[in-house]
Amino acid sequence: MQLALKERAALYAAYIPLFAEGGIFVPTQREYRLGDDVYVLLTLPNDTQRYPVAGRVAWVTPPHATGNRPQGVGIQFPQDDKSRLLKLKIEEILGTALGSGRPTHTL
Repeated sequence: MQLALKERAALYAAYIPLFAEGGIFVPTQREYRLGDDVYVLLTLPNDTQRYPVAGRVAWVTPPHATGNRPQGVGIQFPQDDKSRLLKLKIEEILGTALGSGRPTHTL
């Protein structure tokens, strides 16, 4: 899967800070189950680098979810140094927005 987040607001909506290692929501109509291994190429706003993430499905939003949330899966980043650096980079981009009460694709 590929996910290119071009705006900070899109990153905010997709980032899952509840996972200790961090995570990202990927809109998809494909069916996944909790625990499925997935590979995502993630592109962050104002960054041409693609970040490979070999994570696990830890969240599933089914079709027609409440609150008009998009169908997709939450990918939990693995416990490794690359993921820790990616989490720090995402949180640096988001800055104070992390404390916002605005809704996201997951909560």
